Amino acid sequence: MYRFLLTPRWWGINVFAVLAIPLCIFMGSWQLSRFEDRVQTHQQQEDRSARAKAAAARPLESLLPVDTVTSGRQASARGRYDTAHQLLVPARTLKDKHGERQGFYVLDLLRTDGGKALPVVRGWLPGDAGAKADTAKVPAPPKGEVTVTGALQASENQGTDGVQAGGGLPRGQLGMISAASLVNIVPYGVYDAWITQTDPQAPLHAVPPAAVEGSGLDLKAFQNLGYTGEWFVFAGFVVFMWFRLFRRDTEAARDAALGIVPEGDGGGDHDGGDGAGDGAGVSVVASVSGAASGAADQGDGPADGRGGGSGAGRGAEHGQGQGEDQGEAARAGQA
Repeated sequence: MYRFLLTPRWWGINVFAVLAIPLCIFMGSWQLSRFEDRVQTHQQQEDRSARAKAAAARPLESLLPVDTVTSGRQASARGRYDTAHQLLVPARTLKDKHGERQGFYVLDLLRTDGGKALPVVRGWLPGDAGAKADTAKVPAPPKGEVTVTGALQASENQGTDGVQAGGGLPRGQLGMISAASLVNIVPYGVYDAWITQTDPQAPLHAVPPAAVEGSGLDLKAFQNLGYTGEWFVFAGFVVFMWFRLFRRDTEAARDAALGIVPEGDGGGDHDGGDGAGDGAGVSVVASVSGAASGAADQGDGPADGRGGGSGAGRGAEHGQGQGEDQGEAARAGQA
C-alpha cells in the first residue's frame, strides 16, 4: 500500500521535508538566541548605568573611545566654554515625572587644554528653539576655566531618536550631536563624543543618558522575536503538508486495492452503446429508403403487364439489395 513512497515524486517530497524542517528549527532557535542576547545586554546596560551614576567621575581621556562599557560613565573635563558658538538642538523630547515634553537641548563647546573641544549638553528647556520667548530663558555659560562632569555619550547618527539629518535648520541650531556635524561649524577639532551635564544651571533640566545603540529592547529586538515565531510556523507548515499529501496518496492506494474506480473511468462502455445505436438507426433508415424506392419504381411503370412486371421485378431486386445492406449495417452496429 505504501509503495508510492518509493516513487520519484515522493523521493523529492521526503528530501525537501528532511532538509526544510531542521533548517527552520535552526533559524528559529538562532533568532531566539539573538533576542535573548539583546535582553541580557539591555539588563547589563541598566546595571552599568546604575553603577556609573554612583561611581566617581573619571578623566575624559581615560574613557575614550566610547563603547558599550564606557557609555554612560561619569566623565570629567576641564576647560573654557566657547561662548561664541552656543548651539540649540531642536525637537528633543524629555521624559520625566510630568510625562513626555517637547523642547530643545542647550549645547556648548568646552575648549580643553588638549586643544580639542568637547560638546556639552548643559540641559534641556521646554518650548521651541526658534521662538525668541523660549530661547530668552537660556542661561549664559559660565566664564573662565571650569570643570564639567557628566555622562559620556557616543556621537549621534541618522538612526538616533530626535535627530534631524535633513539640514535646513536656522543659524545657531544643530540637528545631530556629532563631530561630523560640528566640524563645519567651528574652526577647531571636536571629540567624537559628548557629555550630558549632571547638575545643570537653573532653569535647565538634566538630560538623562541614552542607552547604547543595539543594547536595549528596541524594535530590532522584537523583530528577532517575531522572526523566531515565523520560522517555527514554517517548520509546522512543512510537517502539516507532508502528512496531508501522505494521507491523500494512502487513501488513493487503498481505493485502488479495493477496486474502487474514480468517476469518469467508464467512458468506453458508453461509446460502444452509442455505436450500436448508430448502427441500428442506419439499418432502419436503409429499410425505409428501399421500400420507398421500390414503390416508386412500381408506380412509374406503364399500365400493361410487361411494364408492371418489369417495374415489380426491379422493385423486388432493389428491395433485396436494400435488405442486404440492412443486414450488413446491423452486423456493423453489433460489432
